[in-house]
Amino acid sequence: MRSSSSGSNSIENLITEVNSDTSNIGKMAASSASSSTLEFINTMFPTEASLVAVDPLIHKLRNEIRRVDAEILAAIRQQSSSGSKAKEDLAAAMRAIQELSQKIKEIKSKAEQSEVMVQEICRDIKKLDFAKKHITMTITALHRLAMLVSAVEQLQGMAAKRQYREAAGQLEAVNQLCSHFETYRDNPKISELREKFKNIKQTLRSHVFSDFSSLGTAGLKDDGQQMQQLADACLVVDALDESVREELIRNICSKELTAYQQIFQGTEVAKLDKAERRYAWIKRQLRANEEIWQMFPPSWRVPYLLCMQFCKVTRAQLMEILDTAQPKPDVATLLQALQRTLEFEQELAERFGEGSLSAGTDEDSDEDAPEAAEQDGELTASAIRKKYQKQLAAKQHEGDTEKQSKQIAGNAAAMAGFSFKGTISSCFEPHLGAYIELEEKTLMENLEKLVQEETWEAEEGSQTNILTSSTQAFLIIKRSLKRCSALTKNQTLFNLYKVFQRILKAYAGKLSARLPKGGTGLVASATGTEGQVKVTDREEKVICYIVNTAEYCHETAGQLAENIAKIIDTQFSESIDMSEEQDEFSGVITKALSTLVLGLENKLEAELANMARMPWGTLEGVGDQSEYVNGISAILSSSVPIISGLLSRLYFQFFMDKLAASFAPRFYFNIFKCKRISETGAQQMLLDTHAVKTLLLEVPSLCGQASPPGSYTKYVTREMGKAEALLKVILSPMEAIADTYRALLPEGTANDFQRILDLKGVKRTDQQPLIDTFSKRGQGGVPASPSTIAVTSSALSPANPLMPSATQEIREAMMARAAALGRGAMAQSALAAAAVSSTGLKRIFALAEQAKEGAAKKEGFRKLFNT
Repeated sequence: MRSSSSGSNSIENLITEVNSDTSNIGKMAASSASSSTLEFINTMFPTEASLVAVDPLIHKLRNEIRRVDAEILAAIRQQSSSGSKAKEDLAAAMRAIQELSQKIKEIKSKAEQSEVMVQEICRDIKKLDFAKKHITMTITALHRLAMLVSAVEQLQGMAAKRQYREAAGQLEAVNQLCSHFETYRDNPKISELREKFKNIKQTLRSHVFSDFSSLGTAGLKDDGQQMQQLADACLVVDALDESVREELIRNICSKELTAYQQIFQGTEVAKLDKAERRYAWIKRQLRANEEIWQMFPPSWRVPYLLCMQFCKVTRAQLMEILDTAQPKPDVATLLQALQRTLEFEQELAERFGEGSLSAGTDEDSDEDAPEAAEQDGELTASAIRKKYQKQLAAKQHEGDTEKQSKQIAGNAAAMAGFSFKGTISSCFEPHLGAYIELEEKTLMENLEKLVQEETWEAEEGSQTNILTSSTQAFLIIKRSLKRCSALTKNQTLFNLYKVFQRILKAYAGKLSARLPKGGTGLVASATGTEGQVKVTDREEKVICYIVNTAEYCHETAGQLAENIAKIIDTQFSESIDMSEEQDEFSGVITKALSTLVLGLENKLEAELANMARMPWGTLEGVGDQSEYVNGISAILSSSVPIISGLLSRLYFQFFMDKLAASFAPRFYFNIFKCKRISETGAQQMLLDTHAVKTLLLEVPSLCGQASPPGSYTKYVTREMGKAEALLKVILSPMEAIADTYRALLPEGTANDFQRILDLKGVKRTDQQPLIDTFSKRGQGGVPASPSTIAVTSSALSPANPLMPSATQEIREAMMARAAALGRGAMAQSALAAAAVSSTGLKRIFALAEQAKEGAAKKEGFRKLFNT
């Protein structure tokens, strides 16, 4: 064992020695460093038998240590030799930098010397260059001045001889030459030439205006020389200021319209009914002077401006006639003049459309030619004149110069805000009130006629079940809208829209007035029929037709508003709204359905009266359902299928909801109208009540519904369940009647309880103890039997915490007892009830199928105003 311990000590020493290495042995030492050396040895040599491998491991570790020591020694030697070499390289780089800096300084010095030398050489050259530039500018200015003087003198001679074509080209040349001397305008010579040029232009303007004063004289079209001279004068006007052209066109238009103003001012032909003669006059003038208009450049658009001025003059004259006419013109004359005016405006708009606003092309002009010739020293006044004469010729035939394009663009921009449509016709707008009054009168008369001629039957073969008067009324409105929109789309159309609103409200009133009305007055009040509505089978159909018609009018009124909003001017479109009129028709629908319910109730009232007159206190046995139930079944089977075939599903459901909400409570309170009800009578009435409830639940199926709506079924079951609960209370024993009443009708009052005692035939003297017991039960909610009284008394004591649960158990026991009483009464006539119910339902379904075969399916009426 000593040898083993000595071997372990030597291994520990070797491992400690190798811990500083970075080789594989270093990794092993690192892992062993995380734990104790002893743990490492135990891991390597877990048993004594494994100690055999100690010597090989020690030999391996010593070889690895020698290899690592050799590598470290080589690295140290290499590092010491590379450090001295780096210092030598750094010193060599520093010496190279100093040499380079010295060379740069020498180059910079030589460059400065060279620059001084170049400046001395070029000093004289710069002086000569500036001198040449100034001399060239002076020669050019003098050359241009000479050309300007020559051109002005030539232009003066042309102006004196009225050589307009040559003068137009010369004007362009002088204008261009003058632009070069803008900076010399303070020079006396330049100012003198500019003033002279201004006088020449004034002279040309005077000559042109003088020559155009002969325009419109007889024989002008036959004098070709004068026509050519005026055409050349137009070229001069184009070369002059734009204001000259505008003034000339204005004078020409005023001269042309002088005769028009004399003819149609305060004369017989100036009346409103002869308005078409005004338009015929200007059309003749345009045709007669067509050759003269061709003399003007197309960019001037003289016929267009003439018609524009004509419209303004005509509008002023017609406004004066309409304002001062006594008596006021009738509607026919007013509309005829307006129609002719609209036709004339449309014709002008088509004649002077947007396609004629532009003329010419965008081809490039030879603007750079004068500069090229000027640089060669060949630019003279005659060359400039010839150049611009050539350009003017090309301009006349092709219209492709930049100036003409600018003129056309300027004219188009000036006339962009002008439209012939409405220029004259707008003056009629304030005076069309009589037309609107006539339209309203005509529409009202037609509406009255349609209502009077209405058969109150749906058109044969129609699938919409609406009245003919409604479609005819909207057709009349459509024609009125079409007439007015063809004349104006401004305030007058908006006023007509207001008329349409009044017409639709009036028609809604006519539909509402046709509905059957209840009895009124002293006689109805005395007989008890006040407010009752008697409705025949034919009137039921009429009411259904009114419902469908009101629905159609509601939809079509909205479409009418949308159509008017699209047609009318945008300033009025947002004010177009038919919601009030649609509400009127919705009110008609509600009133009609309510009247239909009241009429059916009136029919059922007779059967309820028969129910109250039956001898319920003397019935000997329970049998088939009573006659009044058969009567109710007959009324429903005769009326409901027809109503369901005429009304839409939505309105039929509304009708059934209203009927159930009205009939079920009436049936409940009708039980109190009966006299004494025996136990047998109560059993029979309970059977009848169940049959009536079944009828009401099966009625919606007549409309084709697979199952009645849940809300309808729930309501009928709840309301008719009250009647069944009332009868179960009547069937209950006298000693438990108060508790049964509290359990089945918890909302019942003492007065109702006393009425129930009256129905059971209890004498007044015997009622008081029962009423007192009911009052006590009302305070504590206790049952009737003595045993339960004790339980209840203990439950009501303050020390008993189980009071709520005990009371609930007692209440449930009373409910179960009352239900057992009802089941016992029903069991005696279950077979008869099943047979009667089956017979009644079969009769209803048979009549429903017959009604469905004869009723067409309701489809949406086509939108009238989309055609």
